[in-house]
Amino acid sequence: MKNKLNMKAILLGFGLLSLGISYSQDTTKKKGTVDITSAFRPVLKESAKINFNASPAVNDTTKPRLNYDIPNQNLVLGYAPGSLRPLALDIDSGGFWDLTSYIKAGFGSLKTPFVQAGFSFGDGRTAGLNIYAKHVSSSGKILYQDYRNTNVDLKGFFQTSKSLEWNAQLGMRQDRYYKYGLDPTVLSIPPKDSLEQSFQTWRGGVGFHNINRLQYGISYAPEILINVFNDERKNSESNTYVNLPLQKAVGKTFSVNLGATFDLTRYKPDNKSALDNTFWYISPSIVFKTPKVNAQAGIRPSWDNKTFKMFPNMLIEASTEDQRFTFQAGWSGFVRRTSYLYLASINPYIDAPADLKNTWVVERYAGFKGSLGNHFIYNAKLAYNKYKNQPLFVNDNSTLNIYDNTFRVIYEPEMKAVHFGGEIGYTEQEKFSVLASIKLNKYFDIQENDKAYGLVPFEMKGTARVQVIKDLWLKSDVFLWDGAQYKTPAGNSAQLDGSFDVNAGLEFRITKNLNLWTQFNNILNREYEPWKLYRSYGFNFLAGIIFAFDQKSK
Repeated sequence: MKNKLNMKAILLGFGLLSLGISYSQDTTKKKGTVDITSAFRPVLKESAKINFNASPAVNDTTKPRLNYDIPNQNLVLGYAPGSLRPLALDIDSGGFWDLTSYIKAGFGSLKTPFVQAGFSFGDGRTAGLNIYAKHVSSSGKILYQDYRNTNVDLKGFFQTSKSLEWNAQLGMRQDRYYKYGLDPTVLSIPPKDSLEQSFQTWRGGVGFHNINRLQYGISYAPEILINVFNDERKNSESNTYVNLPLQKAVGKTFSVNLGATFDLTRYKPDNKSALDNTFWYISPSIVFKTPKVNAQAGIRPSWDNKTFKMFPNMLIEASTEDQRFTFQAGWSGFVRRTSYLYLASINPYIDAPADLKNTWVVERYAGFKGSLGNHFIYNAKLAYNKYKNQPLFVNDNSTLNIYDNTFRVIYEPEMKAVHFGGEIGYTEQEKFSVLASIKLNKYFDIQENDKAYGLVPFEMKGTARVQVIKDLWLKSDVFLWDGAQYKTPAGNSAQLDGSFDVNAGLEFRITKNLNLWTQFNNILNREYEPWKLYRSYGFNFLAGIIFAFDQKSK
């Protein structure tokens, strides 16, 4: 109790002391007066200034490795024997229009209607469809010198993903000829329908390929093509071509190729058993590619109708730093398909072949290609080739000691040839271009036949296109060749005369979407014989219009 009273006395003493202090302050000031003991001045903190005099980055002295794959702009010179077609008209214009969709029509002096059309659909990047159609026919001065050709092609592509593209095609071709090469000593003239040669081909195919390499550097492009051919005389043929290429990149400079190819032909002659003509091969090789050197070393094991043959598959290309000059050399072999369709495309005046034999070709070649400046290109190759079962075309003179108008297909077991091919060209934008090419074949060591019947030994071509003024173009073609060998009724060998031919054409614009064109063929009026007794058309001309549905102005 006593402790509680003491605690209260202490608290009371502290309270009185506080009260006395408060009343001891200055009481002279009026109410509402405020004393400011310190003035507040807001000041921003000094910020760091940007330094505009930064030190430059250290120079990177390492040279980047850039591998460019630029397609060759030169034409590839083939080693297939040349041929001449007497009736096919090479109708073209001298213009350089970018025709997205167009129709070209005209009429000529040899009762020649000409219609050509092309249509394009799609964006051209992820999908596209091209439709092409052409029809031309002519009737010459010689009896039964008639010709007709109709051709339609549909080709399209589309991308199903960013790395996969599909390609498809479908087409039809129909040709009609007549065996008008009759011996003038023959008095009786056969009926026209007995001389008719009609060929019809249906073709189609599908394939796909990866646009970019897969994760492990793999590229593929399988395709399948099918042709169905007949001559409307109960001789028919079907061909299936399957190609399965596969490539795997090993690092930046090496790659390994492993492909397989199958070529299956079934030929059914009239009133005879069907014949199978089949071959297939694989092509393993190793490729070494740098900006200056491209080398391939491989083999091509092949089975031609169950007969095995090992072919080489080697090539090398060495280029300068600027790609202006490239040296080429190679040693390669392959099996070339011999089909009724292939034989009729060379000589349309043949009888249906009794059998089919594929040709084995082995070629050793060396050459060079390149360019001078930005306008001049050149290309030359010299080759030594070996052929086995090379088809030859012999005019059948076995009866009545007269020239026959039908050619038989025979096969030379083995022959050799020295081949030279070259071309030079000059292009100045789209205003001027000229291209000249030459092919020379010297056949020798022919085993069973005296000569290489039906094969053209020498051929030279030249093409020039000039933009005379803004809306006027001129085109000219020049042909020079030596005649092929043929057989006389006595069984001797003779050579057809060579010839020289010149074509020219004009095209000029009259409106944004309309052009007029004209074509003059065989200006020198030389009626040469591509095949014995088959004289070509003399001078002829055509004229017409071109209408463009979607013309991109230049």
